[in-house]
Amino acid sequence: MNKYLAPALTLVGVPAGLAITGGNIDTTMTLSVAGLLALFAGFLNRFPRTVLVLSLLTVEGMRGADLVGSGWVWPATAAFVAVALAGHLRFAVIAGGLALAYGIGWDGFVNQDHDGNWALAHVGGDALWLAAVLAAANAFVSTRRWQREMGLRLQQEQQQRELDARRRRAEERVGIARDLHDVVSHTLAVVGVHLNVALDAFDNDPDEARSSLRLAQDVRGKAMADLKSLVDVLRDGAPAEPVDGLDGLERLAEHVRGAGLTVSLNEFGERADVPAAVATAIYRVVQEALTNTVRHACAQRVVITLRYAPASVVVDVQDDGTAPEVVIDGNGIAGMRERVAALGGALTAGGSDRGFCVRATIPFALSQGTR
Repeated sequence: MNKYLAPALTLVGVPAGLAITGGNIDTTMTLSVAGLLALFAGFLNRFPRTVLVLSLLTVEGMRGADLVGSGWVWPATAAFVAVALAGHLRFAVIAGGLALAYGIGWDGFVNQDHDGNWALAHVGGDALWLAAVLAAANAFVSTRRWQREMGLRLQQEQQQRELDARRRRAEERVGIARDLHDVVSHTLAVVGVHLNVALDAFDNDPDEARSSLRLAQDVRGKAMADLKSLVDVLRDGAPAEPVDGLDGLERLAEHVRGAGLTVSLNEFGERADVPAAVATAIYRVVQEALTNTVRHACAQRVVITLRYAPASVVVDVQDDGTAPEVVIDGNGIAGMRERVAALGGALTAGGSDRGFCVRATIPFALSQGTR
């Protein structure tokens, strides 16, 4: 409350109210009461409850001494409003109730100038005025509180939206980084092997050289399409073109066969219920596992095994190459783990007595949608 508003309203309102209600017994005394209450009102911002008590004591004293002729609580309206706005509504109600009870006792039993009906009418008018003032003040406080809560809630929602947006952007960047790694790494590894084969066979077996070059060109074309899709996502926010998924596994195997490895693709169970997101993850896991085999394992044979269950898929990529004693998660293995973990699955990668094995177990709910 403005520190000048309450004193000004009190200084004007008290004489006007006494004049309207017939309580102006002496103009000098009326102005004195108004001035004293206005002086108290100047401290409402700092001591609202103390000012209310002093104001009521002043009003009761003036009424008891017949210095003013009306009003038990309304001359202290500014103090009641300030106390209610400060959050002390109960204190204001109790103080007002005590003042009104005192007024009933004084006008009804002590002061013999008026009968009981007059006392009830005038004190009842004060009570109605007080109830209206406190109700309005409480409504104002409730509205301000609601506005603050709504403002805080909107601010929190905005902050949460910004956090969600940053999280989504971070996840998109990580996903794009994984895709770039998978596409580029696989392409360079397979194309490099095919180029080496073509170079070795160029003089003695031109047909084999041409076949290797065609396979390298095929791998390069697929990689260019994948990279274009990723660039479109970065530039325009357009949805990425879908990865081949389960239907592309045989093509992956064919590319690696052309590099001189024997690749077997075995599937057990019904693949029809595998959701698209799971199929994409399977494709990327197999792609990265084959890339690592071509680049690092010095293997002769790779066996890809998919086992479909009603609500999960298990993928094994087993080669017969040389397995490292200690497996360090580079970008490739880390990317595979992240893909599988994002779908609630788990991935292991390590050596065995037969070579190196990557195994991913990916659960899914049938309600996720199918390929």
